Amino acid sequence: MSINGSAERAAQVLSRPFTVGGMTVPNRIAMAPMTRMFSPGGVPNAEVVAYYARRAAAGVGLIITEGTYIEHPSAGLSDSVPRFYGEDALAGWAEVVQQVHLAGGRIAPQIWHVGVSREEGAPPHPEAPVLSPSGIGLNGEPVGRAMTQDDVDAVIAAFADAAANAERIGFDGVELHGAHGYLIDQFLWGATNRRSDDYGGDPASRVRFAAELVAACRKAVSAEFPIIFRTSQWKQDHYDVRMAETPQELEALLTPLVEAGVDVFHSSTRRYWTPEFEGSDLNLAGWTKKLTGKSTITVGSVGLNQDFLPTFVPGTGSEQTQVADIENLLDRLERDEFDLVAVGRALLADPEWAAKVLSGRTAELVPFSKDQLGTLH
Repeated sequence: MSINGSAERAAQVLSRPFTVGGMTVPNRIAMAPMTRMFSPGGVPNAEVVAYYARRAAAGVGLIITEGTYIEHPSAGLSDSVPRFYGEDALAGWAEVVQQVHLAGGRIAPQIWHVGVSREEGAPPHPEAPVLSPSGIGLNGEPVGRAMTQDDVDAVIAAFADAAANAERIGFDGVELHGAHGYLIDQFLWGATNRRSDDYGGDPASRVRFAAELVAACRKAVSAEFPIIFRTSQWKQDHYDVRMAETPQELEALLTPLVEAGVDVFHSSTRRYWTPEFEGSDLNLAGWTKKLTGKSTITVGSVGLNQDFLPTFVPGTGSEQTQVADIENLLDRLERDEFDLVAVGRALLADPEWAAKVLSGRTAELVPFSKDQLGTLH
């Protein structure tokens, strides 16, 4: 295909609007959530506002914010990561929303509890205990303590409050972080969930916490306010583990979430082109859509030639990641394997990634390098 033909195809495939509930996204490009740690005291400032607005102005249809902590003392691990509670932080987020909307974009906050990934004594609440389903870390070692029923109820209520605040201050939807080995995912994964009560055991029991949490959020917001749920097989620092070995196991985990009120699944993978199960080319987002009938967002090295490991794990590849074409991605979008495409590092490196791709200016794309993490631009 010629360069002009490829550009026309990208524009045609990616420029289609997408509607879910009361939210219409102007195109199929989303910004993936990426923790940046540029919010002193947990409050998004003018630089954070400009960071998101810049990408909306350059054609990103849906921005999913970096992870932002719910109002629970054990939720966070840094006082530079934004929080989603308190008048000061919510005022900062309201300004982000206003500027993204003025630029023509849609936006959803990702709300988050890190669970056992938190270190003892970490801010913003150093006195808080480390909580998890079973007091077991991602490496299988004992750490912190297992959550009581009171803890479970408090965390679910805090997620619901955050979802309600997201709608109140003008966000277009909300994303629940159920991936990457953080708290919700720790309940889903058998290695970290060894509970013997109603929240542990078979997949239907391991998903109970997440389903109750989704249902509480669904009740706290209007029926047309979309709830996005992020999932992954991989966990932080455990990139080859799987919570579902077969489509049947995946379906058992996803179906209760659909019944509880999830509208969209955001399926996190390291490489969007990797088949999820043998015998099919479908990736995780493709299988999720097939099994649930719900809309899905794919993510994983979109527009780049290697995954994120070299950025964070020395010796796993070049820290300079090159621009790659998206023909395979467009093929999959045309087949409706998934509905939206979340772009991470490529959009961090180049705020105008969407505009350049949609207008055929791919020769102008800026490659990603690790030193770009040190600034908010």
